[in-house]
Amino acid sequence: DFDKAYFQSYSHVGIHEEMIKDRVRTETYKAAITQHQNSIAGKVVVDVGCGTGILSIFCAQVGAKRVYAVDASEIAIQASAVVKANNLSDTVIVLHGRVEDVEIDEGVDVIISEWMGYMLLYESMLESVITARDRWLKPGGLILPSSATLYMAPVTHTDRYRDSIDFWRNVYGIDMSAMLALAKQCAFEEPSVETISGENVLTWPHVVKQVDCYAVTIDELKSVATRYRFKSMMRAPLHGFAFWFDVEFNGPIDSQRKKRSNPNEALVLSTAPEDPPTHWQQTLIYLYEPVDLEQDQLIEGSVTLSQSKENPRFMNIRLEYAAGGRAFVK
Repeated sequence: DFDKAYFQSYSHVGIHEEMIKDRVRTETYKAAITQHQNSIAGKVVVDVGCGTGILSIFCAQVGAKRVYAVDASEIAIQASAVVKANNLSDTVIVLHGRVEDVEIDEGVDVIISEWMGYMLLYESMLESVITARDRWLKPGGLILPSSATLYMAPVTHTDRYRDSIDFWRNVYGIDMSAMLALAKQCAFEEPSVETISGENVLTWPHVVKQVDCYAVTIDELKSVATRYRFKSMMRAPLHGFAFWFDVEFNGPIDSQRKKRSNPNEALVLSTAPEDPPTHWQQTLIYLYEPVDLEQDQLIEGSVTLSQSKENPRFMNIRLEYAAGGRAFVK
């Protein structure tokens, strides 16, 4: 039932329009397909969660022998029509169903997928890529993207706090500070997806999780935990923590040399605050009360991201943080 609701949400054209109009996302994927053209031309590709089929069509355009475009959402019906309208029905085969359920009667050379959710792991779609990899990918095959890294950093965001919270202290001359507790709960109880800038970030980021798409297992994604230690670069109020990610489009490991070819040439799709904005933006966890930081003050603690037992596509976050001799849990 949870999966049914999840896939139903992807039947709406609006979500696909938002993703396709994200030029950073779509053009980086197209560039990666072009860069790896020699590994795709004449080869068999599976597109996990193909949506409208745009990535499948990009692969066909660079000479893929066959592309299996898999999607469990009703958008697969439109994807079939798009493929037909572009005279690619002989190359692109749309399979309406979950990767876990559909059948492909041959090994594949390439897996491509745009699986990343907010905070990288929200929606748990990476599990479907792992399933496709373990079911069909030939040894030495290509996975795009090849790796992902989730980052976090403490942030200050006075404007956001002022707009959502301090607003209630004086409303048309009326003291409405009795609303503050409810306002903080409503504004900051859950993670917020929004765009911040590099100026909001107080320190260098910490790596929460690195994912190698050639090796990652489903079990290791069920719970991700890390301890962090930051030193504030400035005197400012700590309003919360931001999370963002990047993905790389590298080739598979060379079994002889145990490393990837030309890692410096890898294309990177970044959702960092200092990079051009994407539809993923950044994910922020706001504190109910700001913590006033001095320059070089330590902020330390831990964060655990775990799949919800009620709905594995949802994520529970436990954030522990300490600064200035006070410790908190959110």
